[in-house]
Amino acid sequence: MKMSTTTALQGRGSGTLVPAVPGGTPGASASGGGTGTRRSESNRSAGKRTAWLLVAVVVLAAVCAASLAIGARGLPLNTVWEALTNFNPADGNHAVVIARIPRTILGLLAGAALGLAGAAMQGVARNPLADPGILGLNAGAALAVVVGIYVFGIGSLTGYIWFAFIGAAVAAVVVYAVASLGRDGATPVKLALAGAALSAGLVSLTNVILVSSQDTLDRFRFWQVGSIGGRDWSVLLPALPFLAVGAIIVLGGGRILNSLALGDDIARGLGQNVVLARAVTALGIVLLCGSATALAGPIGFVGLVVPHAVRLLTGPDYRWILPFSLVSAPILLITADVIGRVILLPGEVPAGIMTAIVGAPVFVWLIRRGKGAGL
Repeated sequence: MKMSTTTALQGRGSGTLVPAVPGGTPGASASGGGTGTRRSESNRSAGKRTAWLLVAVVVLAAVCAASLAIGARGLPLNTVWEALTNFNPADGNHAVVIARIPRTILGLLAGAALGLAGAAMQGVARNPLADPGILGLNAGAALAVVVGIYVFGIGSLTGYIWFAFIGAAVAAVVVYAVASLGRDGATPVKLALAGAALSAGLVSLTNVILVSSQDTLDRFRFWQVGSIGGRDWSVLLPALPFLAVGAIIVLGGGRILNSLALGDDIARGLGQNVVLARAVTALGIVLLCGSATALAGPIGFVGLVVPHAVRLLTGPDYRWILPFSLVSAPILLITADVIGRVILLPGEVPAGIMTAIVGAPVFVWLIRRGKGAGL
C-alpha cells in the first residue's frame, strides 16, 4: 500500500513530526540532519582538543624530566630514573636528582597557578591582555613583603608566602571595592583603571621603603627577580592548600567565564549573578596569584602569554582554555628555568628574567598574528 509523501508520524513521546518516507516533511528532515551535523562537528572538535591536551601533558612530563637531568651537573635520563625508582644515598648523582625535585615541583605548581590565574583574570576583565599586574596583585604582594622585611624583620621564604598572600588579597579587595563605586558596578574598564592606579601607588610606597633601608633592599632584591631555585619542601607545603582551593574555584568556573565574556547584560539574561560570579572568580585568582608570587616572586609573562596562546588551539571556550593553561604554563616556566641554569654556567639566570626574554617576543608575535585576541 502506497503512503503519501506528505504523511508524517508522531515522534515517540516528543510531539515532533518526523517523515514517514524519505520524501516526507523536508523541514523536519533538514532540521534533524543539521542537528546531527553540528553534533558530529562538535564531537570532532572536542576530540581534537583532547588530543592536543594529551600532547601538552606528554610535553610537560618531558620538560619535568629535563629539569631533573639538566643543570650545572648534567645527568643522563637513565640515572634520573634510577634515582627516582631505586635511590642510593651513597650515589652523588642520585642526590643531585633528589635535590632538584622541589625546584621542579615548584615550577610545576607556580606555573600552573599563574596560567590559571591569568586565564581567569582575562575572562573576568574581558581583556585577553590582562595579567596579575592589571588588578594590582603583584604590586600588593611586593609591598607586603617589603613591609614584612622592614617592619617585622622576616627573612624566610615561608614568611614571604604569608605576607605576599595577604598583600595580594588586600590589593584585590581594594581594587574591586573602588571599581564597584558608581551605578554600573565593577565593570571591566573600571577594574583595569582601579588596578592601574593602585599599582602605581603601591609601587611608589615600595620604592620609598626600599630607598630608606639598604638591608631591606638587599633581601628584597633576591625575591623580586623571580626564581624557582633555592626553595625546599618547607616553602612548598604551606602554599599547597591555597593553591588547591584556588585551582578548584577557577577550574570550576569555565561556564561562568564564558557567560561573563558575552557581557554583563547577556550574562544576567542567562541567569548569572554577575557580582557574585566576579567575586568568587576573583577569590580564586587571589589564592593562585598570591601563592605563586610568594613562592617564586613576581614572574611575568606566564599568566599573560600562555592563555593568549592556547586560544589558538581552543578558541574562546574557557572550559578548554583553563585546562590548557593549567598544563601549558608550567611548560613555559620550567623550560625557562632549565635554560637559565645552563646559559651562563657556572652561574644561573633567574626564571623571571628568562620568561621575560622568551615571553616578550612571543607575545609580540601573538599580537601581530591577531588570532588569539578574542574572548
